[in-house]
Amino acid sequence: MACDPTATLLATGGCDSTIKVWDMIKHYCTHNLKGSSGVVHLVEFHPDISRLQLFSSSMDYKIRIWDLNSSKCVAVLDGHFSAVTSLAFADGNTLLSSGRDKICMVWDLESRESKRTIPVYETVEAIVLLPDKGDFSHLGVKKQGLHFVTAGSKGVLQVWEAGTAGCVYSQPVPFVPQEEPSERSLCQCLAVPARGEVVTVSREHNVVFYELQTLRLRKQLAGYNEEVLDVKFLGPGDSHIVVATNSPQLKVFELATSHCQILYGHTETIMALDVFRKGLMFVTCAKDRSIRVWRMGKAGRVVCVAQGLGHAHGVGAVACSRMRESFVVTSSQDCTIKIWDIPESLTSKAKAASISSPETLHARVTERGHNKDINSVAVSPNDKLLATGSQDRLAKLWSCSDCSLLGVFSGHRRGIWCVQFSPVDQVLATSSADGTLKLWGLRDFSCLKTFEGHDASVLKIIFVSRGAQLLSSGSDGLLKLWTIKTNECVKTLDGHEDKIWGLHSNKQDDMVVTASSDSCITLWQDVTEIEEKEAQAKQEEQIMKEQELSNLLHEKRYLKALGLAISLDRPHTVLTVVKAILKEPEGRKHLEENIVRLRKDQKEAVLAFLVTWNTNSRNCHEAQAVMETLLRHEAPDTLLQFSGIKSAVESLLPYTERHFQRLGRLLQASMFIDFLWQNMRLGDTAPQDSGTL
Repeated sequence: MACDPTATLLATGGCDSTIKVWDMIKHYCTHNLKGSSGVVHLVEFHPDISRLQLFSSSMDYKIRIWDLNSSKCVAVLDGHFSAVTSLAFADGNTLLSSGRDKICMVWDLESRESKRTIPVYETVEAIVLLPDKGDFSHLGVKKQGLHFVTAGSKGVLQVWEAGTAGCVYSQPVPFVPQEEPSERSLCQCLAVPARGEVVTVSREHNVVFYELQTLRLRKQLAGYNEEVLDVKFLGPGDSHIVVATNSPQLKVFELATSHCQILYGHTETIMALDVFRKGLMFVTCAKDRSIRVWRMGKAGRVVCVAQGLGHAHGVGAVACSRMRESFVVTSSQDCTIKIWDIPESLTSKAKAASISSPETLHARVTERGHNKDINSVAVSPNDKLLATGSQDRLAKLWSCSDCSLLGVFSGHRRGIWCVQFSPVDQVLATSSADGTLKLWGLRDFSCLKTFEGHDASVLKIIFVSRGAQLLSSGSDGLLKLWTIKTNECVKTLDGHEDKIWGLHSNKQDDMVVTASSDSCITLWQDVTEIEEKEAQAKQEEQIMKEQELSNLLHEKRYLKALGLAISLDRPHTVLTVVKAILKEPEGRKHLEENIVRLRKDQKEAVLAFLVTWNTNSRNCHEAQAVMETLLRHEAPDTLLQFSGIKSAVESLLPYTERHFQRLGRLLQASMFIDFLWQNMRLGDTAPQDSGTL
């Protein structure tokens, strides 16, 4: 699709080999252009409105020029040997085209001939012309002339000079560009001169904003995360989150702006990550058998400051020291645990800023810990103990100093997915594929509590509410909040559609982030205090309204009392007001006057209430009195417009009939009693006769 410069015409090209031009104001088709070969995948209006020309390209790799005055194709530009991907107009008579044949062509629209062919050595998906005005010296532009930017399979932006057919600038990137299409390839590029920006879209669905004059990164939005394997809060104030997806790249998101940094370093999928207590440094581990230490600078930019190799298989779990940035613990599919010391040069801000290349880490201790894969490691809050959980259904406690075994926790029926130390008690929490969570004492290694409620494997657990509660995530996409004291699941949260691999809380303990195989990252806010305050405020408001209602009834201001009772949404309170009105002298008249003066929504509420009253014989008189008033003063057409009128009538009819039947029986009984009474009186006053009573 393409709009003309006036934004009144829209051109569309389709699979039916036709091009349609639409009037966007009057909403009708003005042209139906036939003659293209195969799918029309590119349309573009000439920027000069007076020419009324449309350019298109289809599967025959030719560029067609259409005259919209005559609805005919007036020229065909033939030069590309693959699909034409982009068209750009340098001036009224110069056209620039790019294609997947790795060339760009400059066309003279007067002679309709090719002026120059520029080999660009990559599949080009889009071209953008640099404006004539502006300082582009940072991009290698040293003289006037036609310059353009290409975006394609290499994943980098390149600036070309049309006059010399040479590349004058190539954007620096943290990866090795490839000529063949890859996930880093760019598929769209657009210039926004008013904002001084160039916007690109990659095959990874990342939208990236660059400064037009320097092509420096301004902002990046990550559109697709694939399967998310781990997530943690990052930054001194938890202003960022770092995400490990099913790829070798890390993503660091700024929560306030959604700006994303993509970090390169690992060569295979990153499996897990952990953040040090201060939030400036974090560690990642990957299938490439390596670990990497990263540091965030003042401006929020993250760089790799150290890396370590030593495991024989992929590294699946990592944990950082809690008190100081002193060591890292890793575990691997090779069933070993390694402790890595962090050099002081990395923890010092001044020294870390001067590091030009990542330092090499060496493992201080290596210990074979389990007989099967180790899924999780955790370090105690005092940095003296570490715990591991494995597929062999065991959790083990180790000393951090020499990695000596202190005890074994045995009791799960299937493999253990996660281990966590309590921040306040000498307790270890474990979660397993058997669907249970267990709390263990660190002194005697006994099981203190078992939490049952998940119907699937429990993948991650964390302590929240200052250690008073546990939050667990399952392979069924559910989160469960447990109160440790009562063993009770107090909340189940359904926010994901697949396995929740990542679960982390911030330093304030009022926010949680989760990440799942469904590609979603979700932030959860603890609203307990907010809900309590709202409930308290609501309760206070209710008390005030009830007091006000009592005052209004005492002052006999029935209209306001009725309106207030309806706003409280309490049928019994409204009934109390109605009864108070009916007890007054000429109560029916007062009730009628007050009901008539109610708004339509209030009358609808009263109608719904009287359905409830009418079910009880004690309140049927008040219900019938209100119903009579509504029937007398509201036209049938108006009543039919009331919400819920049908169900109200269906509910009122059977009970009303029953009430009238009871009244009928009472009337008959009354008449019979009256008849007996009259006869008894007559008998008392009649003359006594020997043959009569």
